[in-house]
Amino acid sequence: MSIQAVIEEKLQALEPSVLTVENESHRHAVPPNSETHFKVTLVSERFEGLMPVKRHQRIYALLADELSGPVHALALHLYTPQEWEASGRMRPDSPNCRGAGA
Repeated sequence: MSIQAVIEEKLQALEPSVLTVENESHRHAVPPNSETHFKVTLVSERFEGLMPVKRHQRIYALLADELSGPVHALALHLYTPQEWEASGRMRPDSPNCRGAGA
């Protein structure tokens, strides 16, 4: 199973209404077909009443094995359903990697 698929499976524990896991490794200075850099957009009612740091901690706990091994970077965009609607159902774009091709 790919690392991306494992991440998607583990994050189902938060009962997301929206879940997008994007492998952004190709945008970084890593070998082809790497699975090291990911962006997660997750919308869940389970984030209600939680500050951003607590939301991140929940993700880190669920993905502890991946973060201690193959995953080098994880961009998190975590919303309650109301926050997601207020954002226009948009998350920020990732910045360009300064290390790729440098």
